[in-house]
Amino acid sequence: MSCNISRRMFTTALAASGLPVLSRRAMAEAPAKPRIICYIGGYTQHGPPGGAGNGQGISVFEMNPDTSSLSPLMTYVDIASPSFLVMSADCKHLYALSEINDFNANGEGCVTAFSVNRSSGELTKLNVVRSGGAIPAHLSVHASGKYVLVANYMGGTVGVLPIHADGSLGDPTDVVHNTGPRMPDRASDNPPGNFAISDHSSSHVHMVNSDPSGRFVLACDAGLDRVYVWTLDLHTGRLIPAKIPFINMTPGSAPRHFAFNEKGTMIYILGEQDSKVVAATFNPQTGEIVPQQTVSTVTPHFRGSTLAAGILLSPNGKYLYVSNRLGDSLASFHVNDDGTLNLVDEIWMHADYGRSMMFDPSGNFLFCANQRSDSVTSFRVNAQTGVLDFTWNFTPVGSPTTFAFMNTI
Repeated sequence: MSCNISRRMFTTALAASGLPVLSRRAMAEAPAKPRIICYIGGYTQHGPPGGAGNGQGISVFEMNPDTSSLSPLMTYVDIASPSFLVMSADCKHLYALSEINDFNANGEGCVTAFSVNRSSGELTKLNVVRSGGAIPAHLSVHASGKYVLVANYMGGTVGVLPIHADGSLGDPTDVVHNTGPRMPDRASDNPPGNFAISDHSSSHVHMVNSDPSGRFVLACDAGLDRVYVWTLDLHTGRLIPAKIPFINMTPGSAPRHFAFNEKGTMIYILGEQDSKVVAATFNPQTGEIVPQQTVSTVTPHFRGSTLAAGILLSPNGKYLYVSNRLGDSLASFHVNDDGTLNLVDEIWMHADYGRSMMFDPSGNFLFCANQRSDSVTSFRVNAQTGVLDFTWNFTPVGSPTTFAFMNTI
């Protein structure tokens, strides 16, 4: 698979999409007033086996800070299935994985590095490197800013990619392959009537990120029902198992994503298969994870199939949100003083198969990428009560799965 197309091909594809084609001169003459730029990625026709989608690439929008509505600016089509995006801390670079398995002869996916025009939002591709495994599903920038970490779902690996001085990426300095016993496809604590299953045939790393201090790197393995913990040697880019190298989660629960509190003393681990959140203490000195509570992301009234997808803490740390696919709901939890959770509400998503969620830079709105509805929706957030109020803003985007935001300068 080649990630290169000509500028003429890019412009032609953009024109065919119905989105405006902006010249470099027009971008350079854009108003200097700060704006909010939203990048949205998802599945394109060239996607994972059986998962080809309707997206065109990375769609770029300007967000109205008063209403949350998104206005299209441009689309970068020179990329296959960018199903997860991450922005560098200084917003000068954007990194996007391609959830594919044919980037090279070894059947790997890839990661593309972009420089970001902080005034216009325009992306300029720097380079593309292998991800270290097949079908990458998640990536993050290490807290040091020196490495991009990649979770390769079908490859069952974590790849460590060095970031060069210009923001481009190098080949992996380390690729760790998890192994373990075969786990059940369903969890014993499933919601009643749940026929959905998660693939437990082998290791499936679904998320990787550092703790807030950057001392540890953690990964959710949805196939082995484990959360792994390493330290990262910042000089060599090698992952070193922590004293307690992993914690076993509920068999069949398929730990998918996690979220840390600001201090890095609590971690919230989301089980995809059983739609549960495990609230656990995290020792920032040793990396030890100790579960304290398990709560459901659906109400006791729910019956049927569901798969939890995204997990997100509010900017003030008082509320936690989870998206539920199939059941098409958003769950909101109050975070108690001791870090435990109380379910506040479960509301209709107003769309189908919501995956990633993200707050805009102000924290006033929560956005949800609805893969099967080919739409992005938004909710106004009450910071004091955690209540979500649907804005009735629908943005058409083919098979969306991920967001990245920035304020222009």
